[in-house]
Amino acid sequence: MGLVARVVEAAGIPTVTLNMIWPYQNLVGMPRIAAVEHPFGRPYGDVDDVETQTSVMRSALSVFESAKGPGSIEHLPYRWHEEPKETKWHPAEPSPIIALMKSRKK
Repeated sequence: MGLVARVVEAAGIPTVTLNMIWPYQNLVGMPRIAAVEHPFGRPYGDVDDVETQTSVMRSALSVFESAKGPGSIEHLPYRWHEEPKETKWHPAEPSPIIALMKSRKK
């Protein structure tokens, strides 16, 4: 997303990237980051948690108002509700690509 954001910014359109790996901002040059401490695949919140998802989106959009310019990193006040090792959101049956990767690993 950071590379896309840079291209969009170069066209004169400001961007905010919701990001879980904000330390890479300096490497990729993401213009504005709303940093969130959520696991990969769930940047807005858990499945069916519309309240948190909406809140995260609104907070990320508010970074447009509070960011001091390109390169700004603002940490959103959200924390995942359980330890990552306990997060059980993977489907019971793996996707076809995951099943293929597992079969080739054996």
